[in-house]
Amino acid sequence: MDKVVATAADAVADVRDGASLAVGGFGLSGVPNELIRALYASGVSGLRVVSNNCGAMDSGLAVLLTARRIARVTGSYIGANKEFARQYLSGELEVEMIPQGTLAERLRAGGAGIPAFYTPAGVGTQVAEGGLPWRYDGRGGVALASPPKEVRDFDGTSYVLERGIRTDVALVRAAKGDRHGNLVFAKSSRNFNPLAAMAGRVTVAEVEELVEPGAIDPDEVHLPGIFVQRVLALTPEQAADKGIERRTVSAPAPGHTDASAAAPAPHAAVSR
Repeated sequence: MDKVVATAADAVADVRDGASLAVGGFGLSGVPNELIRALYASGVSGLRVVSNNCGAMDSGLAVLLTARRIARVTGSYIGANKEFARQYLSGELEVEMIPQGTLAERLRAGGAGIPAFYTPAGVGTQVAEGGLPWRYDGRGGVALASPPKEVRDFDGTSYVLERGIRTDVALVRAAKGDRHGNLVFAKSSRNFNPLAAMAGRVTVAEVEELVEPGAIDPDEVHLPGIFVQRVLALTPEQAADKGIERRTVSAPAPGHTDASAAAPAPHAAVSR
């Protein structure tokens, strides 16, 4: 029952070239950075990644993407990741873009053993009708486009059939975990992490705080250990290493000239 592994390298040692990965996180929040770095160090390539986005700035999946280790991405957001956009538009990377809620439900369905489901999201668009560019040819044309999906009427409303997602491996990050793999996620990191963990045939969780079995109240468990096969305890330094994606400051109130107004407190989007 003790699922703790000694190092990040041990945790991902059996990930092979061409493996499919479900990876938790959103922006810089809840990203399993140590496990991703270990994958980078292992040299694996040709990875097929399922994640909301493909890293931000120089962290997360951007580490693998920049090194050309990712062959395909299933996600819902490119955002400000210029290298992601460049590789996609140049035909170097295959990308399946789907609605964010559909991505979340496809991961959850796969983990729950549900092969497919119907949703109204995407009906009447290329999501259902096909033709979304999955891969460009590097000359402005489309080399591979999405196929049409089944659309069915229920009680006068059209729904598109979406397949559940299962991956070879899932990488997630939790605020707390025990040796049996029960996990607790903090705030916004409880986004795609539980869903990605459910979708993986082998799920590896890096945890900021490792506790003994029984230390987590069963009512506080966000993801039961049945979905987790390996647990990596982060060092205090690794747990505290949380980047800021975008920093802004508030404008001083009119008429305020004191020191606090002259140096307003920063507001930041910080990973959890």
